[in-house]
Amino acid sequence: MKPCPFCQPDSHRVLHEGNLVRVIADGFPVSPGHSLIIPKRHIASYGDLTTSEQSEMWQTLGIMQDRLKKDLTPDAFNFGMNDGQAAGQTVPHCHLHLIPRFEGDLPDPRGGV
Repeated sequence: MKPCPFCQPDSHRVLHEGNLVRVIADGFPVSPGHSLIIPKRHIASYGDLTTSEQSEMWQTLGIMQDRLKKDLTPDAFNFGMNDGQAAGQTVPHCHLHLIPRFEGDLPDPRGGV
């Protein structure tokens, strides 16, 4: 079995460390600044996180959104989570995508990326 890439990410990808979650740069970004908000505890599903972990994930999303607004000046953001293999989750460790969006980055951005 392969080790989980989110449990011990490469240090150069870590953008933020909290008590219960960390943020890493996405390995296959769809736009500059594409980040993953990940609980430090290895758990596959959002529904199995503690309320403290869930809360810190959303607080961290706000922190990172503010940082990306300052650093990259995106026009908008997508937030996304695939929870379970049938939903498209490819790494069985809960993670929330934070994707900066830029005017014109897709011909028709409806529905996200």
